[in-house]
Amino acid sequence: MRSYALLVEYDGGAFVGWQRQSNGVTVQQIIEESAAALNGGVMPIATASGRTDSGVHAEGQVVQLAVSLALAPEKMRAALNFHTRPHRIAIRGAAYAVEGWSPRFSATQRHYRYRILNRSAKPALEEGRVWHVPLPLDAEAMHAAAQGLLGKHDFSAYRATSCQAESAVRTMERLDVVRCGEEIHIHASARSFLHHQIRNFAGTLYEVGLGRQPVSWPREVLDGLKRKAGGQTAPPQALCFMQVDYAEPIDWQ
Repeated sequence: MRSYALLVEYDGGAFVGWQRQSNGVTVQQIIEESAAALNGGVMPIATASGRTDSGVHAEGQVVQLAVSLALAPEKMRAALNFHTRPHRIAIRGAAYAVEGWSPRFSATQRHYRYRILNRSAKPALEEGRVWHVPLPLDAEAMHAAAQGLLGKHDFSAYRATSCQAESAVRTMERLDVVRCGEEIHIHASARSFLHHQIRNFAGTLYEVGLGRQPVSWPREVLDGLKRKAGGQTAPPQALCFMQVDYAEPIDWQ
């Protein structure tokens, strides 16, 4: 068996998330079913660097897959892209996985982006990719508020009630809010995240952007440790898993 690392892009709108579910089609399911053709008809197990929820997209998901057919990485990429059609999944790169490497546990940093379309007109071309907020938002105030969430904290106030993580302690390395024309982007980086953490950040910073809450409020929510004290869970379609960092960079083919 040869183990491969895969760099995967997908449109989450067509799936009920990364992980196999009984209630719909998932990215993991399609990759495993597609890889069966390269594994003697037996579906292998695809392991991801992180799970994404229903509707969440990915530009840089990293997946590990072992199959019986020995192919050069570029041929593995081409073969999987052929077999995943017509689903909106693209294998952007492939590489041999070294012994002991794990897409999840070997990761040193994960990067996400959340997009808010901040204009009165609804989206046409970007429908399903952004959270449309027609009221004006103060991106500078949102950024200032976000800086109070950096560092190592108990993020119980920003985790989903269904989150299964044993501990809510995480270290936020980056949480930037920047305006890009009609859009506001939230860039989040950490070694790992809690379930709904970024979407709960977005929903809470939204209240600051509207002027309903002061810049100090998201940190007060954090310190209070109660999820109900914060803002809404922002919609999933605006979130994209951008990149995973590893101590040893992967030579994608």
